[in-house]
Amino acid sequence: MGKRDELIAKYADDLKNKCNVTPDMALLTKVTIGCGPSIYDNDAQTVAASDKDELERIRTNFLIKKLGLTDGPSLMDGINAAVETYGKSERNKFRAVFYYLLVKHFGREAAYK
Repeated sequence: MGKRDELIAKYADDLKNKCNVTPDMALLTKVTIGCGPSIYDNDAQTVAASDKDELERIRTNFLIKKLGLTDGPSLMDGINAAVETYGKSERNKFRAVFYYLLVKHFGREAAYK
């Protein structure tokens, strides 16, 4: 099993145990691959949910540019829903898991077909 496969297994475990979500493994794999090399970087692999600038980057670069969503208050509502699902007290929110939750929240699985 390669490093990426190990990470995907870790992300699936987070989805099951921390988010109470049964992961679609094919989608999780595609979202993980879409994160690129950031999944291997200790700082970049997690989302700092308390950092407003980081959440703004996710809104702009992921939700609007990658998923093709229209800007509006619903985007931050979706980000806040993902934070709630993952758990506010959970310090290590993996980027791939966070993005997966956003893809599911907004029903944008087609962006990864």
